[in-house]
Amino acid sequence: MTEKKKISVVLFQLGGPDSPSAVEPFLYNLFCDPDIIDFFGAWFARRPLARYIARKRAGVVREHYNAIGGHSPIRMLTERQARGLEAALAPHCDAQCFIAMRYWNPLTAEAVAGVKASAAAELVLLPLYPQYSFATSSSSLKEWKRLYHPDGNAPRTHVIEKFFDHPLYIESIVEKIALTLTHFDVPDRAHIVFSAHGLPLSLIERGDPYAKHMEETVRLVMQRGGWKNAHMLCYQSKVGRRKWLTPSLTETIEKLARSGTKKLLVVPIAFVTEHIETLHEINIEAREEALKLGVEQFEMMPALGDSPTFISALADLVRKAIA
Repeated sequence: MTEKKKISVVLFQLGGPDSPSAVEPFLYNLFCDPDIIDFFGAWFARRPLARYIARKRAGVVREHYNAIGGHSPIRMLTERQARGLEAALAPHCDAQCFIAMRYWNPLTAEAVAGVKASAAAELVLLPLYPQYSFATSSSSLKEWKRLYHPDGNAPRTHVIEKFFDHPLYIESIVEKIALTLTHFDVPDRAHIVFSAHGLPLSLIERGDPYAKHMEETVRLVMQRGGWKNAHMLCYQSKVGRRKWLTPSLTETIEKLARSGTKKLLVVPIAFVTEHIETLHEINIEAREEALKLGVEQFEMMPALGDSPTFISALADLVRKAIA
């Protein structure tokens, strides 16, 4: 019997505070990232500025986390994805998945130590950001390169930078939308709002492909779903005064509500797990605003999580990478 190939898979994610006391240091780590805060002279001012922003925002952000249970569920949900991926790969290879969070535990250094201890023949780096961006996928991979210094027995490394158009990924979103549409009495009258995490326009102007990837994901989802529903793409989570991708989620909800739209389905298209952006920004803040403006029914599609189809998409990406 042929022995299965031993591989390591690193799943990269944003991370999130695991307690109220972790909110400020999490924000500090976030705003210390040169792919988040970047301007002339930023190398000198970044740390003091990050400390100031984190301290200033911590109170409000802590309140938001308190409203969803006091912490981010992203670590637990990513762990589930990791275990699901290991199980899906088991018939093909001996896979061990490690998690590398960008801004909170388990940080990238922990994944580096795990990979080195595993002594696997192959290594797959898989950011859990379907649409590539300098601020997410690239930032995580840069951190990996900064910390991972392989020795002479280093595994063969494969990098999966994006999967915004992978058929099984698209299918996993379609399944979630189809299920959520059943909550409406007349599903084809629900206006579908795809909401993605926003980005500063300065990144797009530098060649960041995120917005184009997002638009293509939405096109493929609507094509695969075959729905005739009115739909649009918007962006959320703007921070600071710089110009960001538009329209915003808030502006979109206001416009639709004032035009008489009564049924809204918000699809958190950029998020593969629940986090503060889905559980609070969409499901609490956006919902309250929509209902206040006259929307009668507001539904949010659950994030993909460890849905079998999404896990199959990740497994397919890994298998093709090591083939």
